[in-house]
Amino acid sequence: MFLSHQSFGQFLYDQKLKLLYKNTVPVISAATLNHLVAQKAPVYLLDIRSPREYAVSHLPGARFFNYDTFEPAQVKNIPKNARVVVYCAVGVRSEEAGEKLKKAGYKQVHNLYGGIFSWKNEGFLVVNARQQPTDSVHTYNKYWSVWLRKGIKVYE
Repeated sequence: MFLSHQSFGQFLYDQKLKLLYKNTVPVISAATLNHLVAQKAPVYLLDIRSPREYAVSHLPGARFFNYDTFEPAQVKNIPKNARVVVYCAVGVRSEEAGEKLKKAGYKQVHNLYGGIFSWKNEGFLVVNARQQPTDSVHTYNKYWSVWLRKGIKVYE
């Protein structure tokens, strides 16, 4: 079986995520989340990255929560039975935030599989600090930037 360069790249990304994820929070694919958002389904999007990453780009409608200081008390206005999707660059930091939310009693917490990288790689919209569409994505650092295949890589 022949894999295209893009398919092979996704295979390697999936293998990397298998090593990184603890599988303590259910994942949701970018395509499924995009479908929910397009259908205007009630979903709370929580961006669990750094202020600089969020300013470069984020999912439309996402609320920012700094990974370094995130505590579930910061989202006490979100009902415990609401659908909550957390994301970061690739899904590791957001999985940890999701664990905290589950421990605090949130029932429908999901981690965006592959994070904002997968979201952008699948061609879905991201916006900048002015809520304008952008192709830029903060890739955390140069090492992680290899996993962003679509868009402009920003890592200072």
